[in-house]
Amino acid sequence: MLRARLCVLIGLAGCSDNADPDRVQNPPRDQYDTWIKVEPPGVVCGNNSQYKFWVNFSATSDKLAVVFEPGGACWDYDSCTGRNGIRGAANVDGLPDNHWELASFISPFLSRFDDTNPSRDWNLVYVPYCTGDVHTGNNVVTYQGGNGDPDVSFHHDGHAVVQQVVGWLNERFTHVPKLVVTGCSAGGVGALVNYRFLRNGIEAVERGYLINDSGPVFPSTGYSQPMHAMIRGAWNLDSLSPLMPEGFTLDDMGTINTALADEFPDDRLSTTYFRRDMNFSLYSYERFYGFPPKDEVMRMWEADTQLLVDEYDTRDNLYYFLPYYRGINDSHCTTLFNFAGSDIQAQDMTLAQWVNDFVDDKPVQSMIEAPVPGEDD
Repeated sequence: MLRARLCVLIGLAGCSDNADPDRVQNPPRDQYDTWIKVEPPGVVCGNNSQYKFWVNFSATSDKLAVVFEPGGACWDYDSCTGRNGIRGAANVDGLPDNHWELASFISPFLSRFDDTNPSRDWNLVYVPYCTGDVHTGNNVVTYQGGNGDPDVSFHHDGHAVVQQVVGWLNERFTHVPKLVVTGCSAGGVGALVNYRFLRNGIEAVERGYLINDSGPVFPSTGYSQPMHAMIRGAWNLDSLSPLMPEGFTLDDMGTINTALADEFPDDRLSTTYFRRDMNFSLYSYERFYGFPPKDEVMRMWEADTQLLVDEYDTRDNLYYFLPYYRGINDSHCTTLFNFAGSDIQAQDMTLAQWVNDFVDDKPVQSMIEAPVPGEDD
């Protein structure tokens, strides 16, 4: 690996493919192991301020990890402004220039210092979230304030942002033996929905891996249907339907899972989340079912989980890792900060081991943890 670094930095003689098969083949970079800000032209955050993302190049690897930031979602005046204490979306007022400092806290996949991270030596891309649309909207909406509150013009421009990110990466990578696309919560949905754009748009990718953490897109035949209908209109998702994979339909958004599996049969696609996630479940059901009690929310979440598990079990390249409960962050995001605490003890499997095996093309099994007595009482 030292020789590979020297090949890139100083053009060491004898660095042919035959001499060193691990040699970095992408063009030399001006900087390595540091976060570089990129401001793609023409794309903005929710408040119409300049969008930006960050890249951290590796001198020893051509592999690439793209991580989508979490941060809720919004689809009306209250949720996009936070009025009345409604759960909304992160960073809707824009991104500061030091936002990159959150990268390694947002995801272990962005940490070069976590020994359990399979991408610690890879090229890293941090895709922040500031459009309120799980990185996938295509709409500019004026939400009416009323009662003396000013109207708000909101840019749900997540799709345009991702297209700029994809184009930028495609111009700068000529060799990508492995691409990992991941994110948690809204970032998990973003990773899932945008997987096809990254996989096809970065032409040098040889094989892809999707790890959707805690952003499941359940079949619309279940309890998620009202939320799916709401975001379909608010974010103008019908305009993007022609760009989605064959087999996907907005009438059943859960078909994104099997449609991707069918389009990329040699890739590995997965989801991981807690069975007692009391965060994403609230976004999914709370405002659409009259703010039900926790037991009812968990019942709906469990029913939707069963629909998703049944769907995943129909494809050999779809995998799930579903632990039961963790007493941090309402059991939301299995990869929050790191992989610790997201184990399935009955099968003696840690999430860190499962993820590393998944990315290393070792045998893995879908796993769902049984309820653990005494947890989440």
